[in-house]
Order: sequence, then structure tokens, then C-alpha cells
Amino acid sequence: RANGRRAFGHLLGEHGSVREDIARSCCDIEQARLITLRAADKMDREGNTAARDLIAAAKIVVPDMAARVIDRAMQVHGAAGFSQDFFLAEAYAYARYMRMGDGPDQVHLAALGKALLKRHGSTTAVGHG
Repeated sequence: RANGRRAFGHLLGEHGSVREDIARSCCDIEQARLITLRAADKMDREGNTAARDLIAAAKIVVPDMAARVIDRAMQVHGAAGFSQDFFLAEAYAYARYMRMGDGPDQVHLAALGKALLKRHGSTTAVGHG
């Protein structure tokens, strides 16, 4: 769509902000893919229990990433991004739902934070205890 839609006399893909959004989306997708692959690899090698932290991290990162990427795509599509002509509005609603699918983000964040504190020992800052 960025290479076919014009705004202010130029293709959207020629605008720096659109290029930045596309680049950010690519980075977000690759980051989410990496954490998912790391979780899957650890599950395969060490079992689900050992991969629990990475699984929780993926459950936090992936739906949030999807919502951001879809939101950027909707922005590029303009009002059409909200129409039934494209799947974006439905995909955005689903991405938002996925943040609740296996418990809200806060549950996964709390569990991950607790596990990280336990793994890394004392919560006392260096030099303050």
C-alpha cells in the first residue's frame, strides 16, 4: 500500500515517517520471532519448565508486537485500514484479544519478574545494603 498510495504529491513509501514505521515493524517482528524461537529451542532441549521464563516473555512480547505492527499498517492504509475491505481492523482486534488469551499481560509480567528476581538473587542494589 505504501508504494501505491499517494499523499502530498508523493507515494507514501517516499515519506520518511512511513519508511521508519516499516523499518520499526520489521525490527519488532524479528525481535518477537527471536524470543519465540529461543523459547521453542529451550523447550526442545530442556523441557517446558526450563523454558517457562522465555515462554512468559514471548506471551508478553508477541501480542504487543502484533498490535503495534498492525496499528502502523492501519495508519498507512488510512481510513481504508478500518474498513471491511482489508483484514487489518479484524487483525487488530484479535491481536488485542491475544493479550488476554492466556491471562493478562500483568500476570505474565509478574511471573517473569518474580522468576528473574529469584534467579538473580538479592534485590538489594550494589552498595546499598
